[in-house]
Amino acid sequence: MSAYGDQRSEPLIERNHPDPLYVQLRNLLKAKIDQREWATNEKLPSERELVTQYGVSRITVRQALKELEHLGYLQSRPGKGIYVSEPKPSYELEIVRSFTQTAIENRLRPGMRLLTGEVIKAGEEIARSLSLPVGSEVVYLERLRLLNDLPVVVQRDWFSAAMTPGILKLDWTAENRSLYSEFEQTYGVFPARGQSTVSARLATDTEAALLQMEIPAAVLTLDQVAYDATNRTVNISAAAYHPLRYPLTLTQMNQRR
Repeated sequence: MSAYGDQRSEPLIERNHPDPLYVQLRNLLKAKIDQREWATNEKLPSERELVTQYGVSRITVRQALKELEHLGYLQSRPGKGIYVSEPKPSYELEIVRSFTQTAIENRLRPGMRLLTGEVIKAGEEIARSLSLPVGSEVVYLERLRLLNDLPVVVQRDWFSAAMTPGILKLDWTAENRSLYSEFEQTYGVFPARGQSTVSARLATDTEAALLQMEIPAAVLTLDQVAYDATNRTVNISAAAYHPLRYPLTLTQMNQRR
């Protein structure tokens, strides 16, 4: 019997294995969650118990638990311990569907904090993207979007002020106010198609703080341009997503019949 296993037929942690000890432990604990040996919201054994059970150091245990927490499998509850996280919903990537609509369809409560709302003069890049003359008045909205009170995305939008007169007079502190709903219901502007670019990068200090992430942290980025049925540019947006709280998914269909 390896010194790194216990006497209860637990899988062994092998010192001579090519994977580091914490990776082996992480994979063993993850398997327990995947196989539902530990149920959602079940409390894990203490660090001391895991040290004894698997014959590894406390540092190894902490590193394995931290990685599983970052991957979204575990949730630390201050003063209570570490628990198995609830399965995260996935969010289909669709340009003309609002954040609010997606949240409601996933049975989640949308929320919002307005960070910036102002009319600016379009520089060359923004003007070109919106198909407007340089110097045109453009509305800039920066919002922190929330699901069940957890911050999930920092979203920035630019669109023509002439197309949406008075839009900044609306109450942008309302939890479920949707930009696309306002486009459609208030201004008769209907986003019909668009283009998306998905990437990843390190979060800025501000983004990390807003999304409750420890630096260095990576965010998913989604840059989009939406057009109406006449190919007029409706808006451009740039969003930074918390990769665990709001994982983006893309469904592709085989067009051949």
